[in-house]
Amino acid sequence: MSQLDYGAKRLVVGAHYGLRDWLAQRVTAVVLALYALFLLAFFAWPQPLSYARWSGLYASQPMKLFSIVAFVALLYHVWVGMRDIWMDYVKPVGLRLVLQAATIVWLVACTGWAVQVLWRV
Repeated sequence: MSQLDYGAKRLVVGAHYGLRDWLAQRVTAVVLALYALFLLAFFAWPQPLSYARWSGLYASQPMKLFSIVAFVALLYHVWVGMRDIWMDYVKPVGLRLVLQAATIVWLVACTGWAVQVLWRV
């Protein structure tokens, strides 16, 4: 092997994800932190916590929207992390694709469940 053909057979996959997904991880983490801080403030408020107070919080449209945004941020955060785990540690391509597809199905099911729960309140 000469110096000129070093890396000629190297297959680069996933290289285009880098900056976009790094930034997405940070943005979704900020959204999740804001949501968690809001809920911590709600729990720390001196009024007693009751079902009426809790359901009243989630009955408002802005809170439902904030919750859906936080849940979508969580799902995307999970997807990027799990996809990276599958790509880094599962070498057989077929198994990796099955695991990625199962992850997508599970995340879509969780999204449907979250929407049902939030709009039931």
